[in-house]
Amino acid sequence: MSGLFDEPLGPVEGVMFDVDGTLILSDRKLGGYELIPGADAFLRHLQDRGIPFVALTNGSAYPGHEQAPRLRALGLAVADEAMLTPNDVAARLFAARGLGRIMVLGTEGVHRALAGLGVDVAAPGAEGPFDAVYVGWHPTCSMEDIHAACDAVFDGAALFTASDVPFFATKHGRAFGYSSAICGAILRVTGVEPQVTGKPSLAALDLIAERLAVPRGRIAVVGDDPRVEMEMARAGGAIGIGVTTGTTSAAEWAAQPPERRPHRVVNSLPEIAQLALFA
Repeated sequence: MSGLFDEPLGPVEGVMFDVDGTLILSDRKLGGYELIPGADAFLRHLQDRGIPFVALTNGSAYPGHEQAPRLRALGLAVADEAMLTPNDVAARLFAARGLGRIMVLGTEGVHRALAGLGVDVAAPGAEGPFDAVYVGWHPTCSMEDIHAACDAVFDGAALFTASDVPFFATKHGRAFGYSSAICGAILRVTGVEPQVTGKPSLAALDLIAERLAVPRGRIAVVGDDPRVEMEMARAGGAIGIGVTTGTTSAAEWAAQPPERRPHRVVNSLPEIAQLALFA
């Protein structure tokens, strides 16, 4: 891999971590977490150096303030306000665009998260009209839900999704990304592409920069997925660091096209401390 991952880089002033495949491995039902070795030590290292960091998952099943304590129980020093989800990005986008009533295809946790962020949430069976449809974690999605979402889009509702990634890393291997499949059905019927609120959206990177109080170009984006974290880093001018603890091996990182290629690749998070990236 010599020559691929040796671009000159400016100093890093803040870090964003992916969650599944980078900090932890969950089970397929998102009910149990397993710490990836070295993740806890590296977060403590950043704390000791005074370098701010956030975690951004593409999972939308829980509000961030519910997920952060589960990470802390594993020894990961992630504060509630530092645990971000696509729901946080979605709520900001809805408010900025003046979108009021939102049909949400998702579990009770997705509805609760958005409502807690001030979003006017409605279930697929509710009476319209709707300003937008939002698709989150929804393993029990029915054809009736998809039909209602398509009707709302045909009636002029904007279409958003938490994630468009078909798989994510778990301790049992790759798990299915429900929102990707659901939006695939809505797209096939309506012809409308969903706007992604999680990674790799630049709206997500803007929220990260705001939360860290660090410019995009001084943020290290650490993750295991070329289509998610690295695509966001490259498109947004951030610094991408790929890990081999999740879905992507070192050889697979080396085979990525330039727009999805990390600036550096590590086998464990503590190796980042040896890259001389931090001011």
